[in-house]
Amino acid sequence: MTVAEKAAAFKALHERPGVFVIPNPWNAGSARMLAALGFEALATTSLGLAYSLGRRDAQGLVSLDETLQDAAEIVEATPLPVSADLQNGFGDEPEVVAETIRRAGAVGLVGGSIEDATPRQGDPIYPQTQAVERVAAAVEAARSLPFPFVVTARAENLLYGRDDLDDTIARLQAYETAGADVLYAPGLRAIEDIRTVCAAVSKPVNVLALRGMDLESLAAAGVRRVSLGSAFAIAALSAFLDGAKEVREQGTFGFLERSATSRDLGPYMQGRD
Repeated sequence: MTVAEKAAAFKALHERPGVFVIPNPWNAGSARMLAALGFEALATTSLGLAYSLGRRDAQGLVSLDETLQDAAEIVEATPLPVSADLQNGFGDEPEVVAETIRRAGAVGLVGGSIEDATPRQGDPIYPQTQAVERVAAAVEAARSLPFPFVVTARAENLLYGRDDLDDTIARLQAYETAGADVLYAPGLRAIEDIRTVCAAVSKPVNVLALRGMDLESLAAAGVRRVSLGSAFAIAALSAFLDGAKEVREQGTFGFLERSATSRDLGPYMQGRD
């Protein structure tokens, strides 16, 4: 499948009725497993990548080059459309954000998210005017690519302790006006708030899956796309940590009884039989 075909397929997922799930692999192996299970598109995870490199998930700790290298490996691993977690675009200036989008397209990505959060301590959210300029620059760069590139604009208030739903909605509406294709406010928990956000905009809304949610209720609230964020990466590392602690602290190997075998996992991976 060509990049243009993947891009068209990804765009179509957002245009059809109902909700779809876009899970988040952190490497080629996890991408192949998700594709084999029947998911229709994938999105990268900054936390999954950062943890695989032994770093915390914080802006500036993983470079754009590292992010795009990981994304390119995921793109090559499956025929599915892939969108990338591009954090804040790897720079404050709209021109930097635009270049990040162009580079993302160059490695075969057909979508990417841009956050309105900064690495600044004590003032973590860009002023709305600046944030809108950054989204507009991302959109302009996306439209210059030879295939449709889906720009997801993220309002990060809730992840940084700014529990202001009105401001979050105002930002999402402004990002929609600036041309964003998908709107995303990670951290939404109450179904009433999710319904309010979906009703306040016309573009597809992505919601981060959290405990207590289910696809039926999210679809009924108007959600079009559900992502898993770092959930699968954390689940995998949690199982690893539990097993390692058991061996180190108890001297037992009970975790093996709960684990899949190489015979179970091998068929998901590439290679000769």
